[in-house]
Amino acid sequence: MDPFDGLPDPVLKAWRRSATSGRAALTRRSLLRTAGLGAVATAALTGCGIPAASQASSGTAATEDHSAEEKVLNFSNWPLYIDVDDKDKNRRPTLDAFTKATGIKVAYTEDIEDNDDFFGKIQAQLRAGQDTGRDLMVLTDWMAARVIRLGWAETLDASKLPHAYANLSAQYRNPDWDPGRTHSYPWAGIATLIAYNKKATGGKAVTSVDQLLTDPALKGRVTLLTEMRDTMGLTLLDMGKDPGNFTDDDFSAAVAKVQKAVDSHQVRAFTGNEYAKDLASGNIHACIAWAGDLVQLKADNPDIEYVIPEAGYLASTDNMLIPRRARHKANAERLIDWYYRPDVAAELADYVNYFTPVDGVAEALQRIDPEAAKNPLIIADKAMARRSHAFRALSEAEEKKYQGAFAKLIGA
Repeated sequence: MDPFDGLPDPVLKAWRRSATSGRAALTRRSLLRTAGLGAVATAALTGCGIPAASQASSGTAATEDHSAEEKVLNFSNWPLYIDVDDKDKNRRPTLDAFTKATGIKVAYTEDIEDNDDFFGKIQAQLRAGQDTGRDLMVLTDWMAARVIRLGWAETLDASKLPHAYANLSAQYRNPDWDPGRTHSYPWAGIATLIAYNKKATGGKAVTSVDQLLTDPALKGRVTLLTEMRDTMGLTLLDMGKDPGNFTDDDFSAAVAKVQKAVDSHQVRAFTGNEYAKDLASGNIHACIAWAGDLVQLKADNPDIEYVIPEAGYLASTDNMLIPRRARHKANAERLIDWYYRPDVAAELADYVNYFTPVDGVAEALQRIDPEAAKNPLIIADKAMARRSHAFRALSEAEEKKYQGAFAKLIGA
């Protein structure tokens, strides 16, 4: 059965909207650089132990692994989501160093444009228990949760992941959709915050979702995100609710709060990354925004300010998974582990400028880019990390219900 069968039309439209202009379509470093936008966030926390993963798991039995005799690896990722040599765009320094160190040649393909479309490419093979031709793929947390729930991701062998096991930051270790990270490891993290243009607001700070939704001085100059988890997650936090543990009534109350602001024309629009241009110009005064856009926005325009609400911020992840029946599982595990070496992680983070999930990066990043190492959105302190919240995993029924309500709210 197709997991997307039976979804209401508004839900499908909302997901497509998210995929083309929402978090799933977040621009990567090179695209941001070209647009004059760039940017980032990273976090480092001391970790607690991860339960060792067993090799056998229900629904995830591996096909015969050919890693020993075939020193290759097929890796699918999002476009512009890895470091590239500025002088030779065909070189990816961290991947090239992996090949030199291990002898494993990586066939790197930027063929994930959005989560739903990529899932559509591989689901028939996964359902049939066939090799997808990929050994490693990067999916956003909610889609990674779906793949794991369906039993279509290989169980990782913790004994082959010594650096990942030791260096994964504490805040990422136990998501409710993959406890103990038995099937996935984060490639990068994403933070959702509040941003405002202090010139446009006359110097007035904007510090909470409630202010976005009610302050008459901001009327018609506010945008929220088309990504349900980000907009509703921050709203739930602002209302004193935990986005990791909320009820149907909590969600309905949050929708009603936002709906009131929409009906009063306090909120101008729901957007994806396009808020950045309007925020920089002052066309909008304040918005919910992704940290991945804000550091360079502020560097280009000193009037841009970002705020981590007192109630906290939303954190999510893009994650490395090995699809079921992958031909080179052990090689893929070696690559996962490679990116959890602090020096490698620092090089990647300095280029893509998203949250790094790897502890110990600060010192290595200091050697590469001292300014980046000093930025609190790149190397977060423990106080900031404690204010991080994740949107809880949803059942299929909840996904349909909540996405349907949100699609109606934003007019999708």
